[in-house]
Amino acid sequence: MRPVTPAERTALLATIATLGAVPVATGLSAMIGGPAAAPGGGPTTASVDSEYRFVNLFWAAAGGTLWWSLRRPEQRSAVTRSVLGLAAVGGIPRLLSVRKVGRPHPVFQGALVLELVVVPLVLGWHRRVIRPSP
Repeated sequence: MRPVTPAERTALLATIATLGAVPVATGLSAMIGGPAAAPGGGPTTASVDSEYRFVNLFWAAAGGTLWWSLRRPEQRSAVTRSVLGLAAVGGIPRLLSVRKVGRPHPVFQGALVLELVVVPLVLGWHRRVIRPSP
């Protein structure tokens, strides 16, 4: 296995910081704007609105957790990998939705690609570059 360069480590951490910004920004926006403000969104029931805003707190917290993990990447590698892994697995319910309801707005189709392709690649990159501390 080739050694990791400082530039590669920096690029990985910057990528994870950027990935963390997505759920923070979109989660906060969703909590404030609700489902009607989502791309392709519209009016819905009070129950769906409540659930949507609630779930987006966890989405925003996932991004914040990624940012937190970057302060000590080796010591918090399991946290980073858990959050990235959950985000990747999150693509599965999106696929279920496509099958049951149809294709969502293009923004959410992009999210599906991000979750099922990009995040697993970043997870593999993280496993190669960041060695957990004992």
